[in-house]
Amino acid sequence: MNLKRIRRMLLATALVCSLSVTPVLAEPTQDELEEQKASAQDELGDLQEELDELIIRASELETELINTGQEITQAQEDLEVAEAKKEEQYEAMKLRIKYMYESGSGTATMEKVLTSGDITDMLSQAEYSQQVHEYDREQLQEYADTVTEIEDLQTKLETELENLKATEAEYEAQQATLTETISSKQDEIDNLDELIQEAARKAEEERKAEEEAAAAENSGNSGTDETAGNDGSPSYSEPSYDEVTGNAIVDRAYSWLGRAEYSMGACSPGLFDCSGFVAYCLTGQYQRLGNTYTFLSWTQVSDPQPGDVCVNAGHCGIYIGDGLMIHCADYGIGVIIGSVQSGMIYVRY
Repeated sequence: MNLKRIRRMLLATALVCSLSVTPVLAEPTQDELEEQKASAQDELGDLQEELDELIIRASELETELINTGQEITQAQEDLEVAEAKKEEQYEAMKLRIKYMYESGSGTATMEKVLTSGDITDMLSQAEYSQQVHEYDREQLQEYADTVTEIEDLQTKLETELENLKATEAEYEAQQATLTETISSKQDEIDNLDELIQEAARKAEEERKAEEEAAAAENSGNSGTDETAGNDGSPSYSEPSYDEVTGNAIVDRAYSWLGRAEYSMGACSPGLFDCSGFVAYCLTGQYQRLGNTYTFLSWTQVSDPQPGDVCVNAGHCGIYIGDGLMIHCADYGIGVIIGSVQSGMIYVRY
């Protein structure tokens, strides 16, 4: 019996000891939280500057992509013209040769050379005949050289375009990483804000409790001041929305659905890139308004309506409702209906 009592005493002693050595971490003070928040805001500012610089470089790169796409389109048109001229010259030469043989003009030319009155006339006739053939060859060679030059230029531009696209993809990846980091840092600051507000609330409650206790001790009466609360949230008003204009924008988007092809830098009937297509839908004119980074700077809306622009750093389209947009997607795809891409924001023209 005594042995059981001793065991119970030892167990109780061990439990008390374990409780007594459990560390109790003190909550950070409001000043400490403010310092952490200031440090996090400095880091956020540095990250935002880095992101802004990256966005500027990406915007410049997209402009280069658009310009290169337009140069490729022009090179293709020049190539078609040069090839047509080359074919015309080739056909003309064939007809000329055929005529010379059928009419015997080749023999007549030779007879003129051989029956000339003197050596000077003979040389003149021979030189003229040679010049005719050389002219034909030179003209054909000139057009052949033009075609080769344009083909080389087109190959160079296409290689440059692919390199620019690869660089753009790298920028977009860096931008996504920075955006995620900034979002995480902002969450950290928001959390610190909540902790600071909670610390301030507790401090205010303790202050009021002390004041009430002191007032009750002195006179038994207490007064409370009521202060009108203000959550400090910024007022936000939606930009006015013209339903008629919105429908006109959507109608223009539908008008090229399945009927237009994609071409970098294009904004012309039946041929667009994504920002060129959006510009046409918004204005009804085949003139660019800028690129995706231009649209990102426009007024953002939280309640998108059909006719608004869906945009992120790499793509854009016209919102048509129900989470869908009409956009000029890519080479071989053209203008289609698709879901609004993850990460896109909505802006209004």
